[in-house]
Amino acid sequence: MKKEVKIGLLLSMIFLYTNVFCQTGEVGSKKINNQEKTAKTYLDLMINVESTNLNYGRSNSMLTDYKKPVKGLQAGLSFQAGITSRFSVVSELYFMKKGGKLMVNNPLYTNESTLRLNTLELPVLARLHFGKFIHVGKFYVNAGPSIAYNLSGKRKIGDQTTKLSFHNSSDGFKRFDAGIQMGGGVEFPLKQNRIALDIRYNYGLSNISYNEEIYNRALMVSVHFSKAWKTNPLEKK
Repeated sequence: MKKEVKIGLLLSMIFLYTNVFCQTGEVGSKKINNQEKTAKTYLDLMINVESTNLNYGRSNSMLTDYKKPVKGLQAGLSFQAGITSRFSVVSELYFMKKGGKLMVNNPLYTNESTLRLNTLELPVLARLHFGKFIHVGKFYVNAGPSIAYNLSGKRKIGDQTTKLSFHNSSDGFKRFDAGIQMGGGVEFPLKQNRIALDIRYNYGLSNISYNEEIYNRALMVSVHFSKAWKTNPLEKK
């Protein structure tokens, strides 16, 4: 829980820091480039590595010292639909490996345990764009709901590995998951193209286990390289 609070504070500081400098830059600016008035729409291919972990609800505090994140793959598509120069809607669809590890001698299983999930995820985010910061790039913040479908998974306890059961049983897991994603990033314009660095935190709200309390957590860092669409039907005139 302490790690989640720290991440939330960090994101809030980034937001405030960005907002202050963006406003300062806008006050000193007398002209607005016509290109900046145009809403930008991008379609990106995502192939990234992310770090995921698990929250165990009421048992999480006693497991904090035994928890260890696991690395996973995230691959899919990201579509940013520009509405205005300051606002866009981002919809994504990607495959993502989630999970977490408990070290040996933990209070739940004693032996080292690892839970891995193969999921299909669909977040829909509201993205707010800001001005340039020290003439480097344009900052943005985004947040919104996310739903996921658990395709399959495995649990390893000690030397024994078993496939996850997605039935309402003592050792069963749930197919559907829901959460909130929040974060920010910076875009670096390159003529008609852009490079964007996006940092996001995924906070799972749904208990994915029938018998235990298990919630997904993930920190995602991704790099996007794409070219803006020439026309955008969603742009606000």
